[in-house]
Amino acid sequence: MPTLEVLTLINAPPERCFRLALSVDLHAISTRQTGETIVAGVRSGVLQPGDSVTFRARHFGLWQTLTSKVTEYEAPRYFCDEMQRGAFKRMRHEHHFEARGSGTLMRDVFEFASPLGFLGQAVDALVLRRYLRRFLVARGRMLKEYAETEAWRTVMPAG
Repeated sequence: MPTLEVLTLINAPPERCFRLALSVDLHAISTRQTGETIVAGVRSGVLQPGDSVTFRARHFGLWQTLTSKVTEYEAPRYFCDEMQRGAFKRMRHEHHFEARGSGTLMRDVFEFASPLGFLGQAVDALVLRRYLRRFLVARGRMLKEYAETEAWRTVMPAG
């Protein structure tokens, strides 16, 4: 199963980065290029353990729906969301947050597998690995931009 790892160094405390990564509002902003919308589950605010959310988005010209659930949660250093329904055979996204000086090292570990056996494996290797890495890097940049400025206040409830 392909595994991607993306590291992002953020000049903000781990607690803020952790909560921003769980913000469905920031997620919606960071995925505008795919026309992504929330169609079920938690529709705004910060996800909690056991919460699920269903997104509808356009990837490769096709509309797709994916339901993801927060399955593991250790605030403020780690959470994991896993696909419950969607186009992948399997998808697991671990989010790690480690204090580094006055900032945070955010580490995304993204495991995925496409259906269709050998054909799916070929698509994973030839197309999806690069596409998903770019997606994760762009999302990390957006989270960094919000965390390092006052913009984080616009997508996170007080408290």
